[in-house]
Amino acid sequence: MKSDTQNIKSLKKEINLPEAITMVVGVVIGSGIFFKASSVFNNAGTPILGILAWAVGGMITIASALTIAEIAAAIPETGGIFVYLKKLYGEQWAFLFGWMQTIIYTPGVIAALSIVFATQATYFTYLSPMSQKILAIFIIFFITIINVISTKLGSKLQFIATVAKLIPIFVIIVFGLLYNKSNGFATATATSSSSISVGLSGFGAAILGTLWAYDGWANVGNMAGELKNPRKDLPRSIITGLVIIIVVYILINIAIIKVMPITKVIASQKAASDAAVILLGSKGAALIAVGIMISILGALNGYLMTGVRVPFAMAQDKLFPFANFFGKLSDKFGTPINTLLFQAVLAALYVLSGSFETLTNLAVFSMWIFFVMTVIGIFILRSKHKDIKRPYTVPLFPIVPIVGIGGGVYILISTLISDTSNALYGLAVTALGIPIYIFIKKRNSKL
Repeated sequence: MKSDTQNIKSLKKEINLPEAITMVVGVVIGSGIFFKASSVFNNAGTPILGILAWAVGGMITIASALTIAEIAAAIPETGGIFVYLKKLYGEQWAFLFGWMQTIIYTPGVIAALSIVFATQATYFTYLSPMSQKILAIFIIFFITIINVISTKLGSKLQFIATVAKLIPIFVIIVFGLLYNKSNGFATATATSSSSISVGLSGFGAAILGTLWAYDGWANVGNMAGELKNPRKDLPRSIITGLVIIIVVYILINIAIIKVMPITKVIASQKAASDAAVILLGSKGAALIAVGIMISILGALNGYLMTGVRVPFAMAQDKLFPFANFFGKLSDKFGTPINTLLFQAVLAALYVLSGSFETLTNLAVFSMWIFFVMTVIGIFILRSKHKDIKRPYTVPLFPIVPIVGIGGGVYILISTLISDTSNALYGLAVTALGIPIYIFIKKRNSKL
């Protein structure tokens, strides 16, 4: 079995701090900011509670990120949370996370993003449902080929997409905040106490919607072995990227609520595009449509680029079925070609069978089970691994980790209550990894 150090050296160190920051921003700002506003405000019930949900979702995310960044800086190895769980909890928990991410999370998210990309393309031309699926699958394999050819090429695409996607978002924020009416917020003063009560009861579901929009920041940890200076750049990229994202999300939602009555925001499946029509006319809608497609393309690229590093790291440690196959680097390109193609094929199958909402809700719930475990792991790191050098430490310890843990537990319980079937399905599929792990361990012991 190869050591973690060997795993790091097998991949090229090509990614610097600016590219890592744009990877965080590029992966996180994808479809959520454009497609989750209606569900967030619908569950929140009022404009104020809706904006508060975005802020609380950001606070939970950054509290978790600040904590996990200390673990990432102390254990800067390819595989991210998989490696952290293995170090802190043992191999079986790490395997279950890697199994869930490889089979459900990464291909499910890639499929969801490609579906939304194809749906957005119908703004410019008619596409039948089957044509949309074909386009979605084509986009998946197009991005896959880019990442097979070169990790550096994929990271450059990420940089370009990140810069491009921020332009239409910036336009909506500026024009929306300067808009001389306050349609959405005007209804806040007329909201009845019963509506506020409904909003409070749906607040957990509203926060869950925002967590999809914030999701993906931890994926940069999967590529720690390819960062030029991971101990310093990993926490810097996560924290800087998330601060940018939280500010952008809150501002764009305030802008949308200023431009549109909350009833129309709730009824719209593309609130950002509808707000752009009001602000800039039909040409503005076309601009936003292009921006959304670029945004989704960048997020899809980021998820694929970072997600495949988990099964690759597992295969390198002989903890994945057909380990020699999935742990192989391309002789020509030096990239994990087999894991890239495997994730692309799974994502294509999900495109044919899944829907955007189902895939995103399932992905967020499944991932946050392990996010909460990883945040709790900071206490294990400090008590049992005092010898490990920590170039970065979480501020306001233990308050910040407790905020992340409390917020994560609240979301999990809220989801179990409000979306029981999806939550139980995610738990069941994750649990299926247990017999597979037992089989792999028996096979390895025989070998």
